[in-house]
Amino acid sequence: MIAPTLRVLFVGHTYIVGVNQAKLGAIAATGAVDVGLLVPSKWYAPEWRRQVDLERPYPRIHLFAKPVWFEGRSGAYLCPPWEIARTLANFQPDLIQVEQEVFALSTFEMALFARLTGKPLVVFCWENVDRHLSMFRQWTRWFVLRTASLIIAGSHGAADLLSKWGYTGPIEIMPQLGVDTNLFAPRPRIRSNGDFIVGFVGRLVHQKGVDLLLTATRLLKDRGHRCRVVICGTGPDEKALRREAERLGIADNVTWRSAVQHNEVPDEMSLFDALVLPSRSIPNWKEQFGHVLIEAMSMGIPAVGSTCGEIPYVIGRRDLVFPEGEAEGLAALLERMINEKEWHDEIRQYCLARVDEHFTHERIATKLLRLWHQLMTKSARMTAQRGRCA
Repeated sequence: MIAPTLRVLFVGHTYIVGVNQAKLGAIAATGAVDVGLLVPSKWYAPEWRRQVDLERPYPRIHLFAKPVWFEGRSGAYLCPPWEIARTLANFQPDLIQVEQEVFALSTFEMALFARLTGKPLVVFCWENVDRHLSMFRQWTRWFVLRTASLIIAGSHGAADLLSKWGYTGPIEIMPQLGVDTNLFAPRPRIRSNGDFIVGFVGRLVHQKGVDLLLTATRLLKDRGHRCRVVICGTGPDEKALRREAERLGIADNVTWRSAVQHNEVPDEMSLFDALVLPSRSIPNWKEQFGHVLIEAMSMGIPAVGSTCGEIPYVIGRRDLVFPEGEAEGLAALLERMINEKEWHDEIRQYCLARVDEHFTHERIATKLLRLWHQLMTKSARMTAQRGRCA
């Protein structure tokens, strides 16, 4: 095996969960990179209301698990500076990649260390809404933007926002995480009746638009179609959505699966004829990516979504996207799938090909390797030029 030529230190609380480390595992598996990970040793996840301990499924990743201050606050937590210094001294990275928002305090402190050590800084960020920040956070954002050698934006909206904030360096658009094509693999499709099954996987909150899916189901039922909805997830709107299903007269057409563990999601999805992500924009949020889309697509399940945020770019076909907030548009799209079996089968093949081309962990690893080598080549060239000038 070729000896690794690059040492990259990842920083971010996302990777406390083992399944999220698959991208790092794919990078390490290339043999071209030594991968380090500076990560909280434990993390309180507010959305799950429980504490998560660091998982260690990939032995080739050099783990640096550290306690953090303000645990559970993704934008405000900090790693003790001496722990960062110790990690940098032990791992000796060639570059640092922080996967936090550019205004997060943990990104700011890593930007400080990048400047002190002269290491190139790469930042991955998702934010696609220009929310109000305090003067201090605006200043830390400015410092990070002036320090970063490359920023990877998780969406087109995030890339636009970075430019608006004054970042003039290189920006690459790609997702933070790919999809595990072994876990989310196509399965034989067995049907016991003629129902067309539409699935939703996610939080039951207003912005996810599940009420639109229920209304579309009522429209399909009125047109004589046998349609059933499977809803996987919980959230504050669950009771209201159950009442809405009763009001629409489709309670018997809806199955509520409640919360589903990530490793159980493929079993649920294998029952779907289509997955729908009917998100709607609200003042402080719009869809940043929609990872369930590529999970379904990886299984050959047609993914349908609204025009909210990044969804159209992820799906990549206009005929699978409907205007956000329009249940009639969603119903028309699903009706076409029900009526046109050949089109439905074509979409299944399209989804598999799109994931293979853009969204596997291996594809993302390959893109990152290219970006890092370009960055290191540029950095070496600039260092050589400064030496000649001196």
